[in-house]
Parts: sequence; structure tokens; C-alpha cells
Amino acid sequence: MLNRALSDLSLPGTGEVPFRLSEIKTARVVVYFYPKDNTPGCTAEGANFRDLYPEFRKADCEIVGISRDSIRSHQNFKAKLALPFELLSDEDEAACNLFKVIKMKNMYGKKVRGIERSTFVLDKDRIVRREWRAVKVPGHVQEVLDFVRAV
Repeated sequence: MLNRALSDLSLPGTGEVPFRLSEIKTARVVVYFYPKDNTPGCTAEGANFRDLYPEFRKADCEIVGISRDSIRSHQNFKAKLALPFELLSDEDEAACNLFKVIKMKNMYGKKVRGIERSTFVLDKDRIVRREWRAVKVPGHVQEVLDFVRAV
């Protein structure tokens, strides 16, 4: 994925119109994939991005979160956490496959297909400049912000 340009990404989101990557005008975009709305790790990660969102915007960076949950689930999750950025629904896994974030995971001793928590920073040309995979939530969002400020 690194140093690869994305021609465009279009997904249904929590906004009034479908999300299109090409319509985002900021210098950078953080795209983070998370497993499921309303789970402890995903709630903490979303809250961390929310809390640092003003700092990302000062760095001319937009944030979008993506999971396989429905728009309705995303709308409820976004409202519950007061998230100031879009959550995108990837029910058909198009974006998940593009970013190669679907993995076999262990859940209560069973193998299941799911999203590996991952974050990508895209530059103004929508080239992936940094990626984090198998993300551990504590400290992660600050690390992403530090990278965004440095580029």
C-alpha cells in the first residue's frame, strides 16, 4: 500500500451525500479501519480521534473511519460519541480489500474473518505515506497526529 496513489474511494457514509475521497480538499487524509461500532477498542479509538480532531484540522488533515457496519449503526455510533468526522460503511468490503485489512482473527477460540485495526495517512496526491497495521489503541492516535504534523 505504501507510496501507492488511490484514484478514488467512494462509499456511503454518515453525511448527507456519499463520501468521495476526490472531494476532500485537505492536504492529508487519515483513513482508519476498525472492526465494529460500539465495541470497547473501537469506542476508545473513535473517542481519541474525536478528542484530537481539532489538532488534525490545524494540520490540514481530514479523518474518516471505515468498518463493515451499516450506515444506521454508524449514525448511532457517531451520535453517541459526538464524532466530528465521517464514518463510512464498507459492507461489500471494497475498501477493505483495496487496503488489504481483512484478516483471519481469533475470537473466543474460533477463527473469524474480520478487519485488522489499521490506519493510513494519505498526502495531497492521495498517495499512502504511512500505514499502521495491527494497531493497539493506547497512544496510537497521538502517534498518527505526530506523523501528520511532521510531513
